[in-house]
Amino acid sequence: MPHLGFDGHRIAFEQRGRRKGATERPIVLIHGLLFARTHHYYLADALAERGNTVLLIDLLGHGESDRPRHSRFHSMEAYGRQVVALLDHLDIPEAVVGGTSLGANTTLEAVNHAPDRVRAMFIEMPVLERAAPAAGAVFLPLTIAFAQFSGILEPASRLIRRVPRGLLGLYPDVFLDLLAQDPVPSAAILHGLLVGRVAPHPDDREKMEQPTLIIGHQRDLLHPFSDAEALHRELRNSELIQARSFFELRFAPNRLSDRLADFLDEVWE
Repeated sequence: MPHLGFDGHRIAFEQRGRRKGATERPIVLIHGLLFARTHHYYLADALAERGNTVLLIDLLGHGESDRPRHSRFHSMEAYGRQVVALLDHLDIPEAVVGGTSLGANTTLEAVNHAPDRVRAMFIEMPVLERAAPAAGAVFLPLTIAFAQFSGILEPASRLIRRVPRGLLGLYPDVFLDLLAQDPVPSAAILHGLLVGRVAPHPDDREKMEQPTLIIGHQRDLLHPFSDAEALHRELRNSELIQARSFFELRFAPNRLSDRLADFLDEVWE
């Protein structure tokens, strides 16, 4: 697996679409919290078939990247810098950047850190101010459980790692990988995110001029549609689409992935 160095650690990434080493029409897709890059495979392949170079990154603590066990390595700002570091590593001057949940907020941080490197944004299920209370209520108990009961959870994680992959399909494997994670680095990720900022300040978001496609979901406490609507109001050059369910984009191609592919055509034209 290719990797790059960042603050003394290894960050894994892979490319799907076009020939190896080619970076025409690059888009970086960023996974959700505690997931790996693999959960974007279906979407990545759908976009690659439309002529895009899709770059999938495992942020620190996720997938095949290193898993620092201290919370200081995990913050939205640091994750945004890791995306820019990937562009630097591949000598890509400008790319479309997008992601889901954690990946959506990381995208905003990448733009806030290096606006000239991001040509456009794809934001699915952003977690902003309205979601903060629900996120705290969910992630604080998980952080404590991962940290305090690691002695119980680690043997279970090792056992799940031994389960063969590739027998049941992509998403069963994605969830097996989620359950197989070492609890201590997972606690560090959640701790770092809980004590850091959730996203760039609204004043900073209002200054972002990149074309942006936003996808929001109803009936989701962690990703309320009101956050997607608020972001749509803040980003003057944005389009908001309501998904029918969380699963709609998961099995690309579909109307959402088709719209995203059309959006990328418009961006690169």
